[in-house]
Amino acid sequence: MQSPKEAKAAHDARNSDVGDDGKSTQSSAVPGNDFRRTACARRPGSFCWGCVVHSPDHSADSTWLGQLLERLPSARVAVFGDLCLDAYWLLDETPGETSLETGRPTRRVAGQRYSPGGAGNVAANLAALGVGHVEVIGQIGPDLFGDELVRQFAVRGLPTHGVLRGPADWQTLVYAKPCQGAAELDRLDFGGGNRFSADTLRPLLDRLEQAAATCPVVVINQQVRADWADLVVPALNALISRHPRTLFIIDSRDHPGAFPAGALKLNSGEAARLLGERPDDLTTDDALRLAATLAARQNRPVMVTRGEHGLVLATAEGQFDVPGIELPGAADPVGAGDAALAALAAALAVGAAPLDAAMLANHAAAITTRQLKTTGTATPAQLRALGPAPDYVHWPRLAAQPRRAHYQPGTSIEIVTGRRPTTRLRHAIFDHDGTVSTLRQGWEAIMEPMMLKAILGPRALDCDDATLARLTATVRAFIDRTTGIQTLAQMKGLVDLVREHGWVASADMLDEHGYKAIFNEELLTLVRARQAQLARGDLAPVDWQIKNARPLLERLHAAGVTLHLASGTDEADVIAEARALGYAGLFTGGIHGSVGDLQVEAKRVVLERIMRTGGLGGGELVVFGDGPVEIREGRRHGAFTVGVASDEVRRHGLDLRKRTRLIRAGADIVVPDFSQLDALWSYLDLPVS
Repeated sequence: MQSPKEAKAAHDARNSDVGDDGKSTQSSAVPGNDFRRTACARRPGSFCWGCVVHSPDHSADSTWLGQLLERLPSARVAVFGDLCLDAYWLLDETPGETSLETGRPTRRVAGQRYSPGGAGNVAANLAALGVGHVEVIGQIGPDLFGDELVRQFAVRGLPTHGVLRGPADWQTLVYAKPCQGAAELDRLDFGGGNRFSADTLRPLLDRLEQAAATCPVVVINQQVRADWADLVVPALNALISRHPRTLFIIDSRDHPGAFPAGALKLNSGEAARLLGERPDDLTTDDALRLAATLAARQNRPVMVTRGEHGLVLATAEGQFDVPGIELPGAADPVGAGDAALAALAAALAVGAAPLDAAMLANHAAAITTRQLKTTGTATPAQLRALGPAPDYVHWPRLAAQPRRAHYQPGTSIEIVTGRRPTTRLRHAIFDHDGTVSTLRQGWEAIMEPMMLKAILGPRALDCDDATLARLTATVRAFIDRTTGIQTLAQMKGLVDLVREHGWVASADMLDEHGYKAIFNEELLTLVRARQAQLARGDLAPVDWQIKNARPLLERLHAAGVTLHLASGTDEADVIAEARALGYAGLFTGGIHGSVGDLQVEAKRVVLERIMRTGGLGGGELVVFGDGPVEIREGRRHGAFTVGVASDEVRRHGLDLRKRTRLIRAGADIVVPDFSQLDALWSYLDLPVS
């Protein structure tokens, strides 16, 4: 399968960007170039918006992120528009006083946080990315919120000479968000009645004119006002026409179609409405088509964001589909679009390739969604920590809709990617719990109440039903996302949840090792009882194995495939359980588990060691697992991945929840168990004995 980089290189080789006059018309986002579409050599006389580069995969260039981040300090970007202040007022959950004047209850504010919003948040994200020169242009009110917004810019190192005070009746644009626990209450908005006049707009346009002459990229952000149509839009279009070699990126809530010479940043719903289509249930192909249509109309790049499904970018070099990124923890989408826009603008300002710009935008948006009760920013350190090849969400529509499944004829083997092993398989890595063994079946039912008790602390006995339901959903989602990682890492996430909800005093909180000890004590009570049943002969090893797991292991071993067992469970426990179930000796490649170190992820270490010491290419390796971690790691290393969506209670049949997360993680095929062993063997193209 071609990586996006390879596909782009192939496109560049096919398409020399030769125009009708025989001269090169290729353009890139650097000062002095224009950003119009380019001639397509494959279709003489037409223009190229249709060469699709799909999702990044394991073979994507691992150097793109670091190289791009190193270039951002040389970028110059200007931001014009609605400078907003996001105010988060954190309410005390204990009852307040009753007002003597009104007789109504009062609410105490236990804490408050402020951050730039709207165009201000785009500028804040540019500063966080390390962009060397940012111009901020907009109007604030002569009020305390305006003072705070100026202070917010100053602490981020942003210049404020373009931030002008409006007349006495102009209010700083504020989104005030009272928050009770994890819930955001009704918002209070300031500044919705502001109206520009020619006198107030003129000095802003003068500063924008100066910035457009020196910045290769200018962002226009319209967030609040509905009065831009009569005065602001015509003035901006005239200014844009005077700077044809500057890329203006338009992010306009009310007037996205009013800027015929601007690049566009929209969400998928806005893009559909702009073209007169229904915004419901848009597929990736729909988003690509919408972006390409708008890009051809604008003669400029168009980015369409898709929430958790990532984004698409259409440029003169083709269409780029970048999937969403899977990250643990609760999500807050506020500000993610601004982060994506800032990253796109910064990347294009230094001449980045469109794919790199789209991937950076996607990374930045994903990072900010995990920053709660704030608009959020993405820093170079956070981007590097996420890495050039993060955990992408693959095939989200297929994962969510089992009716779309396609099977190998006559089998229950679901074909997801269409890939098949291309070389002889020499190594196989198996996850343990849920893939081979069911000794730990029911661990989620132990972890969930244990986590709830830890988070609620003193509130555990008197928590109201609504709060308990909301918290239970949060914990279940966390467990589902982290299935397959080592227990210690899950407990580190629990520490963050306990701290985030704030019901447990800092002095009473445990660290990840303390919470792990509590969980392990409860879980091992269950496991040891099952091991005792095996020792007494009440049950046989096959009673605690996924259907046909042992025959598959024996058959692979006999075929000369080296077997490795990798688990997030403590290593000593994995070894003991594999011995109790009678197949430890088949894993000649070793049995690996958690060693109590968050920096050592067993499955990742095993994959890297096998490929490093064995000199293997990914095509010689198959990974079997019922959790997303091993599937993602296998995919990242180019292995063939078999998702095992096992029903651990029955030990055979399909678990739809597992199917969903395995497909999102990138499984090539999904099986419910190993009951159709001959069909699976044939699909893997293994030798028939």
